Amino acid sequence: MMTEADYYALFEAYAHGELAGPARANLEARLAADPALALRYADFTEMTGTLRAYGQRQQARQQLRGIHAAMLAADAPEEITPTETKLTHSVNPMLRISRTERRLREFWSGHRATVGVAASVAILAVFATLLGLDLWRSYKTEPSLYGYQALRREMAKLQRSQRALKESILTQGPLPTPAVNNGKFSGTGFALTSEGYLVTSYHVIQGADSLLIEGRDRQRYHAEPVYSDIKHDLAILRITDKKFAGFGRLPYAIKSGQADLGERVFTLGYPREDVVYGEGALSARSGFEGDTAFYQVSIPVNPGNSGGPLLDERGNLIGVVSGRQNDAQSAAFATKSSYLVRLVDSLAAAKPAAAYPYHLPHYGQLAGSGRPQQLKKLQDYVFVVKVFE
Repeated sequence: MMTEADYYALFEAYAHGELAGPARANLEARLAADPALALRYADFTEMTGTLRAYGQRQQARQQLRGIHAAMLAADAPEEITPTETKLTHSVNPMLRISRTERRLREFWSGHRATVGVAASVAILAVFATLLGLDLWRSYKTEPSLYGYQALRREMAKLQRSQRALKESILTQGPLPTPAVNNGKFSGTGFALTSEGYLVTSYHVIQGADSLLIEGRDRQRYHAEPVYSDIKHDLAILRITDKKFAGFGRLPYAIKSGQADLGERVFTLGYPREDVVYGEGALSARSGFEGDTAFYQVSIPVNPGNSGGPLLDERGNLIGVVSGRQNDAQSAAFATKSSYLVRLVDSLAAAKPAAAYPYHLPHYGQLAGSGRPQQLKKLQDYVFVVKVFE
């Protein structure tokens, strides 16, 4: 069994072109077929790239120190020992020094300490700016194609491991133990059919190389996109694991008609590692800037809620959470379920009846139950969608 050191030695040989042809082809085939190995190689590439950049910065600093020392030696030749290096002239030393050069030398002699401090402050400012930009990228809300804030979430564990690595490099301390890669982004998805098809928002999976679906009891399945409707921010996924045996009968029906203004609604989602419940009311039958494919709802939603189900009091699915308005935290938007039904119908029309895989639930089991009982049944059909890039 290969250890972490064995993997890193293999990846390093591969990156430097030191693997023989058959070994290289075998590794490339494994990287293409094994997502876990591909993620391990991505982690190796990211870490070695960071260390390489750090080495280059250290080399540049040494060169700057050498130039600085040579400049000091040029101004004070009497203090130079035989083993020290003196800055050589770049022009003929017999030429007369110009008035401008003389003034520059006088300025340097009088302000040497000030310039050195300014250079140090500039270096610190550059590092502070780079770290600040990285934190801003980590915590900013994902830009959306739809005019409002999209709500896929950057994975906090990956952010923490990256920050720990940077802090260790800047302080020249020991490298942290590599963390398990839990994905770069996450959102919410829910079962569409009992056969293993799910729904999420398109922007959640946008740019994904691979997807992992994780349920309440930490059951995990690999999934792949089947179809995306960019205009209405919808994506259909299919579980690809052979061990998956089906969801069983879904407890909710998918409503093909319109919901009523003022109707009480609720949602489940994963803005954190644990599932979060939210409730409110349908505040408009159109979305951002009057888009009739979306509802506006008064439910507080956060990054990670995208792709979650929006349900009415009877537990019928009426929408798919998409995002929130930039200047109104309580104004959220959800794609209407009628557009999801139309999408599924269009896919069905393109397939023979015998190959039709989309058996949508038409009868719900949640009507008449109290909200806690509804949530207990729903939780097994709502998932974290983890995105790897």
